[in-house]
Parts: sequence; C-alpha cells; structure tokens
Amino acid sequence: MPTIDVNGKPYETDEEGYLVNLADWNEDVANYIAKAENVDMSQNHWEVVNFLRKYYDEYQIAPAVRVLTKAIGKQLGPEKGNSQYLYELFPYGPAKQACKIAGLPKPTGCV
Repeated sequence: MPTIDVNGKPYETDEEGYLVNLADWNEDVANYIAKAENVDMSQNHWEVVNFLRKYYDEYQIAPAVRVLTKAIGKQLGPEKGNSQYLYELFPYGPAKQACKIAGLPKPTGCV
C-alpha cells in the first residue's frame, strides 16, 4: 500500500492518495496533501475542510458535490454555497479534492 511521509512519520494511502485510516488525519497531513494537490490552503479552504470533517462525523459519509454545495450554502451562506466558489478553492472537484485534503474517503459517485 502506498504511503506519504509527513514530519518523518509514514501514513498509509490508497492508490489515489486518500488516507486509509481516518484517525491519522491532522493539519500537517492536510497541508502535505494540499501541497501535492497544488492547493494553497487559506482560511476559506480550511472552512470547507473542517465543514466536511464535521459532516462526515455526523453522517458517516463524504458528500457528493451537489449535497456539499447545498449544505455549505445552508451553513455558510449562498456566496459560499455555490459551485463556482467551491471550484475556485478546489479546482479538481470540490467534493473529491476537499475530501482528500480532509482525510476522508472519496465521495460516492466521484469518478
């Protein structure tokens, strides 16, 4: 199984770079994955990542992009709950890329 090395500690990932063990996630791991994904983490990125982690804790599933967009709009407001805003933050797919950085499994329905 592939691994990433963050601060001298190995973390198991799947073939696509998603963490195998959700409990391994921390901000250093998130920053490492974000850098590998060419995402420069800002406060707005962290807002989405933390939202996803809370969502996963509550529902035990990583949301697909439509569900993510609606849920973020409900909690953070319509200016953030739209595809354009989320794709600006995570150009390779808000659900897919943000979930990877958040240490969550790949959302169902993502190719």
